[in-house]
Amino acid sequence: MIFDAGTGIRPLGAAMVKKSPVSADIFFSRTSFERISGIPFFAAGYHPANSFRFWGHHHTEDESVRDALVNLMSDPVFPVPIDIMGATLEFSDFKTGETLHPADDITISTVALNKSIMVTGYRIDWQGKSVAYASDLIRGEDGDEAAMLKLIGGADVAILNTARHAGQGAEWRNGIELCDAAGVGTCVLYHHNPDSNDETMDVVAAEAEATRPGTVVAREGLVLTV
Repeated sequence: MIFDAGTGIRPLGAAMVKKSPVSADIFFSRTSFERISGIPFFAAGYHPANSFRFWGHHHTEDESVRDALVNLMSDPVFPVPIDIMGATLEFSDFKTGETLHPADDITISTVALNKSIMVTGYRIDWQGKSVAYASDLIRGEDGDEAAMLKLIGGADVAILNTARHAGQGAEWRNGIELCDAAGVGTCVLYHHNPDSNDETMDVVAAEAEATRPGTVVAREGLVLTV
């Protein structure tokens, strides 16, 4: 299961090609550009032995997840249409709030994180283990903190958005507070401010560890065992 498909999905796709045939489900928290921009460069999607299922709640009622990807991979944005991808592709639209069952014994709960901007949060439950993935919770009255707490409540791992814009360097503290309130096992902070270099992130990691021992600052190539 893959959650969102920004630029990081490019190296993942290259690694997956070497393991073909592969099959995977790709879930979008939203279909804005930064969440889907890696799909045109997803090498595994061009391999005919592979199969992928795209899941999401598109932000308009009259369009689908497939429409979003078709529009992305169309002139003048991108010259190669999605139909040229050789893998078997399936598209599954759902309404946020529904429960998904992509495979036997896997239950995925979906929650709307905000009141003004549609962002889907996911919680995966499998064999007594749970992982929550939540991005772009808006702080204040436009967000839905109660929904977030319900989503991550008691999760073994919660993967939460941190600083997204300049001037939000301490946004990660909000994620830790939410994990404390929800009784989360391991808090994983991701989606760092792109202006932050490795030295800055090392400082954040040290401060996060001191604030909530066991907190993980996501980095390229990170592997966690639940």
